[in-house]
Amino acid sequence: MKIEKHYSPRCACLDLDQGVSSTVQSGPYGHLINSNNILATGKGTGNNWAKGYYTDGQQELQPCLDLIRRHCEAADCLQGFQVSQSLGGGTGSGFGSLILQKLYEEYPDRIVSTYSVIPSVTASTVVVEPYNCVLGVNILMESASEAICMDNEAMNDICLKNLKISFPSIRDVNHLICSVMAGITACFRFPGQLNTDLRKIMTNMVPFPRLSFFTPSLVPLMSRGSKPYYKISVPSLVQNMFDPNYSMCHLDPKQGKILTAAAIFRGRMSPRKIDQELLAVQDKHSSWFAEWVPNNIKNAICDIPPRGTKMSATFICNNTAITETFRKQVGRFRSMLKKKAFIHWYTGEGMEEKEFIDAETNVVDLISQYVQYQDDKGQSTIEIGEENEHENGKEEADDDDDD
Repeated sequence: MKIEKHYSPRCACLDLDQGVSSTVQSGPYGHLINSNNILATGKGTGNNWAKGYYTDGQQELQPCLDLIRRHCEAADCLQGFQVSQSLGGGTGSGFGSLILQKLYEEYPDRIVSTYSVIPSVTASTVVVEPYNCVLGVNILMESASEAICMDNEAMNDICLKNLKISFPSIRDVNHLICSVMAGITACFRFPGQLNTDLRKIMTNMVPFPRLSFFTPSLVPLMSRGSKPYYKISVPSLVQNMFDPNYSMCHLDPKQGKILTAAAIFRGRMSPRKIDQELLAVQDKHSSWFAEWVPNNIKNAICDIPPRGTKMSATFICNNTAITETFRKQVGRFRSMLKKKAFIHWYTGEGMEEKEFIDAETNVVDLISQYVQYQDDKGQSTIEIGEENEHENGKEEADDDDDD
């Protein structure tokens, strides 16, 4: 007798807009999600961070935490949480920040990883996006173990240039986000030669608690028409991982340095070949990497490739160039805050103006910290030890001369 298994994702779909959840349930994948795992009430936050964090969010917080707790109790070994959010809207940034803080308080020893969509300057759809984004990043610094940042502009460019999609839709962009999530979690969903997990990624990629913002890349990315002419190999995967055209967050790598990185490969491939290619990149382009971090890149291999290709790679890097993205958001934030534009919508929900200033200060401090470790060339312990020995030897020689 054939026994059919039905797989249901262990997830909590939380929203403050009933319309969005109805769209998900009526979509092609709605049958995969248990209706008991979807909590959506209200009419939306109207792109207001304070409404999602203070008023409407607080009213719906307890049922959401109960649902999350139920999932945690059903897990055999809870490793952590993965949160998907958009920092441009009110629900993703405001209510998402509230959920992140509660997870951090109730599960302080678990990993909280976020997939955060940062609004882009040229593809902005909401006027108050800078407010929502800076307030959201302020919470991410304190409550998230690792934040994987993407922006709609970069993902739209990938759809246009790499995938040759003339008019990218939200479904195309979401597919890229899902592919990144699938690539990062592949090693603890499938067997592999070199495994990794959320905690290993955090340990190897977060040099200091606040420097936990990563930018992802996914390779190969090609149109269907070009697949027959594209040869996928380990060297091509490694080469394209560092290509900014494959990055899902717009930044100029020349403006920063890679502090740490993680490369997660999928498919049957040689670990030795991967190590050789990664080492060759680090030797050839040493200026791309921070000098004071040895062995910047952690790699992992999952044996099961994605459907439709023999091998692929997901690359996440902690690059100081992300400060340019934050600077743009802070610049737009300041220009509106200086005139106190739209502030009344936030203070009307119980928020104080001082919170805007505090959030801006914290994000500026984050930028300064990234710049500090980008410019710090470092000095090895051996060199310091040799200098101390040299100085001690010189002092002893001086003492002998005096005698």
